[in-house]
Amino acid sequence: MDDGLKIKLYAFTMDCTDPRELAEFYAALLRWEVVFCDEEYACVGPLGAQQGAYPGITFQGNPAYQPPVWPDAPEAQQQMAHLDFAVNDVEKAVRHAVHCGATVAKEQFSDNWTVMIDPAGHPFCLCQMKSVIESDHFALL
Repeated sequence: MDDGLKIKLYAFTMDCTDPRELAEFYAALLRWEVVFCDEEYACVGPLGAQQGAYPGITFQGNPAYQPPVWPDAPEAQQQMAHLDFAVNDVEKAVRHAVHCGATVAKEQFSDNWTVMIDPAGHPFCLCQMKSVIESDHFALL
């Protein structure tokens, strides 16, 4: 039933203690830019795109934020979600992520992706997906 309702993904929001710091990390990692930042929120998006032109990643300040433990551990703060990034060269992407401030997770479970930890403790994956990167339908490049 078409009732005129439109829904579009605006952003994936992550809690952290310092929104500016985490936004600057992801902007460097993705070669995007910080498109909005104040004391409580920051947002990154593709270079030259106006805020909201593409889905972005937003960072919400939370003074009580506790980094998740990865992999899961009993009685520890659990991750609620994580980001997967398609890359054409995992080794180069890992070096770039480390240069930006990430660390390689101590435990890995596949040769097809590498789990990284951002400066606020969120896990994210760099996934070998050359076919996705080369696709004409992959919008956020």
